[in-house]
Amino acid sequence: MSSIDEPTTKLGYKEYCLFPDNGYRHEIINGRHFMNPAPSPDHQSVSKYLAHYLFSQIELTLLGKVFYAPIDVQLGDYDIVQPDLVVILNDGAARITKVKIVGAPDLLIEILSPSTRKNDFTLKRQLYEQAGVREYWIVDAPKHEVTQLVLINGRYRKQLVDGDELVFNILPAVKIPLPKIWNI
Repeated sequence: MSSIDEPTTKLGYKEYCLFPDNGYRHEIINGRHFMNPAPSPDHQSVSKYLAHYLFSQIELTLLGKVFYAPIDVQLGDYDIVQPDLVVILNDGAARITKVKIVGAPDLLIEILSPSTRKNDFTLKRQLYEQAGVREYWIVDAPKHEVTQLVLINGRYRKQLVDGDELVFNILPAVKIPLPKIWNI
């Protein structure tokens, strides 16, 4: 008997490429199709500020690359996601192909939306942990909170986030002034 977590037919990248360009965000997790509406203006504003600080401290200093949605990240045969922001440091540059990122990035960021909250905290957290994503930030813009998860011995550990500053665990020199991303 099949369950909701184990579809009878799993979708992969070939099927993913057939999804319509209809303004929705399409993802495949464990072979199942997920679709969400486009992000809100507040969501996009937070994403823009995060991207700005990451870009200026990582890409402009030649430490790696910063990508923002939509960008395909293939974590496995049946796992293709579109995180809000993706960071790949220089030693992982081979993961960047002409059409997508293949393998675990160094940092993935999901900014919560009402339609993604549950999956971002459960399904994606589990997927990202199993795939070996070194750091995962879950951003709750209305609450002005960031859940920072760092991969330690194959398991995510929650890091304490100071109210005014978010420090990239992998590169502690990279700091995000949180009041700026909340547009305060």
